[in-house]
Amino acid sequence: MSWFFYVVLFLAVLALAYVVFSFTRIRAMKEGTKDMVELAGIIRSGADQFMRTEFTVIGIVVVVLAALFSVFIEKTSGITFLIGAVMSSLACIIGMKGATYANVRTANKALETKSIGETVQVALCGGSISGLSVQAFGIFGLVLILLIWGVEPGADGSGFVALDLGVNGSLMRITTYSLGCSVVAMFNRVAGGNYTKAADISSDILGKLRHDLPEDDSRIPNTIADFIGDNVNDIAGNCSDLLESFVATMAAAILIGSSLFSGTAGASEEMFRSTVIFPIIFAGCGLLACLAGLGFANHKKMGDNPARELDLATWISAGITVVLGGVACLVIFNGKELYSDWLIGWASPWVSAILGIGSGVAIGSITEYYTSTDHKPTRILAEMAEEGEAFVITKGDAIGSRSVLLPVLLIAVSLLISGKLCGTYGIAIAALGMLSFVGTTVSIDAFGPVADNGGGIAEACHLPADVRVITDKLDAVGNTTAAIGKGFAIGSAAFATVSLIVAYVGNYTAPGVAPILNFASFVVVAGGILGGALVEYFSALLTDNTIDSAKIMADEGDKILSIPGVLEGEVKPDYNKMIHMAAQEALRKMLFPSVLSLVIPLIGGFIFGVEFVGGMLVGATVVAIPRAIFMGNSGGAFDNAKKYIESGAIAGHGKGTPAHKAAVTGDTVGDTRKDVVGVALDIFIKSMSTVSNTLCSVMAKFTLIK
Repeated sequence: MSWFFYVVLFLAVLALAYVVFSFTRIRAMKEGTKDMVELAGIIRSGADQFMRTEFTVIGIVVVVLAALFSVFIEKTSGITFLIGAVMSSLACIIGMKGATYANVRTANKALETKSIGETVQVALCGGSISGLSVQAFGIFGLVLILLIWGVEPGADGSGFVALDLGVNGSLMRITTYSLGCSVVAMFNRVAGGNYTKAADISSDILGKLRHDLPEDDSRIPNTIADFIGDNVNDIAGNCSDLLESFVATMAAAILIGSSLFSGTAGASEEMFRSTVIFPIIFAGCGLLACLAGLGFANHKKMGDNPARELDLATWISAGITVVLGGVACLVIFNGKELYSDWLIGWASPWVSAILGIGSGVAIGSITEYYTSTDHKPTRILAEMAEEGEAFVITKGDAIGSRSVLLPVLLIAVSLLISGKLCGTYGIAIAALGMLSFVGTTVSIDAFGPVADNGGGIAEACHLPADVRVITDKLDAVGNTTAAIGKGFAIGSAAFATVSLIVAYVGNYTAPGVAPILNFASFVVVAGGILGGALVEYFSALLTDNTIDSAKIMADEGDKILSIPGVLEGEVKPDYNKMIHMAAQEALRKMLFPSVLSLVIPLIGGFIFGVEFVGGMLVGATVVAIPRAIFMGNSGGAFDNAKKYIESGAIAGHGKGTPAHKAAVTGDTVGDTRKDVVGVALDIFIKSMSTVSNTLCSVMAKFTLIK
């Protein structure tokens, strides 16, 4: 049945060809005025420089880890680890490149046409470069590995160099591929988050609180670093984040399929092959659906309601995925000797996938309700700003906390139903369902920072007011799409992590025994408590790093503004100094938090054993998911409440008023929450789970305290 893989590989290549087409289309558009061309060049150059420096560090870490895998675990696992790192790196670099070309062209399209519809298409075209790269590269690498090495159930005992661990070499290659994606994602999110939010917070402090300057004013030296940060975090970081989730769910489904075959008496090898093939085929169906949805949105004539057009692309992609997924499920599983716990026969995986898809769309809608200015919670928060900072922060916290319940309830119900319908395999397929059309969701998410950057360029280059009206509308929609994207990323991380935990427990469970993690065991409970505490420590670490960097940059920005002529607009500030400072601070502070998620499971496993690590994974997940939702939604509400006031929606409380300054304070608090901590927590728990799956056999064999 390997011909299925060739079909999916062709779809991945087709999607990458569309990426090249979109990139060429963007490059062919005009950049605008001389000032716009110059500013766009600075942003592009700064983003490229940061990524080159960052990937020098990442490259060293990846090569060292790859060598260790090949020497001590399995001779080809280092190669697959490298392939994962390369696929993730390519997706985020190409996505960021597309965004740094699309931002100025978005602003220029608004300048030339004064049309919201035409401007939206430019930003979405730039975003689709990111989204399709994520899904295409994630599939391409995994299918390539399966075609070259295949996958076999049970330990094959081949290729071990220094340690005879008796692990399954083919499954080890899949988990190390996923881990390669995970390592790049963690570094990108930690470094990118510090960069962008240190620049953003320091820029807001200088412009809105210390000097009463407009947002994105070119006199503020930190502004350009903020523009660059939108690309290195909200684009590059998000690409590697979602690619890692996407790959992890496919890997978990294959791992669970293998454990089912080895643990079920009388299971046929044909059924094993089917459970391995289906996740890949389903992901391919989703990629084809994304091409259809994005192709439709990119080439149809759009109206003046960008949100409706973007929602339409999502619904088209989701609908086609459901239909094609059902056909694939029928072809692959119908007539096979199915597992006894598949309650509705061949359709069990399909319904599980639909549950995941439905949960993803619903979580996005819930996130929009709590963060968009079109709805009550954010408007009430904006009105609270009249009473001062304390009211803003308190109300924003309440909105964030309230927003947690429904998404978590959806996740829990979907997991329960999919597990009942299709066993542990159904949980992994539900996770994959949520991510099956990730190309579209990332494209629409990336629309936000592209539009935001376009609006910033329009402000910094002093374009006419009617251009700013268009870019501001796109920016407001972009804030909502970005918040929805963060909710989607967190929700998908919850599904992915649960499926990885299930796969992990199956990894160390003896064949023929049901995989159970015993929470009556004090060892498991101890691990769970520690896992929850580690989430809090990781959050504090990232927050401290970001706010320390922001203070240093704000103080340095003040010194530059004090130079005669800068504040008057007669002398250009030293942008390069601030860009270099933002990059230096981010890179200096990225290593320890990034390595933490890789080292912790190993230490816990080697000292206390695999069950302790299982408890730690569950504890970290239980604490991280609601906290990440709280962080993302409270931060999004803070940001949009500020923009609601700036739009003049509250009479007598526009820009520069005490209410506006109170909202800016809330936005400053929310920046670190939504763009640093919230988005990094999902990678933290996924990385821990992926490392644990990869090195489960090593930990089981060399536990210090039995």
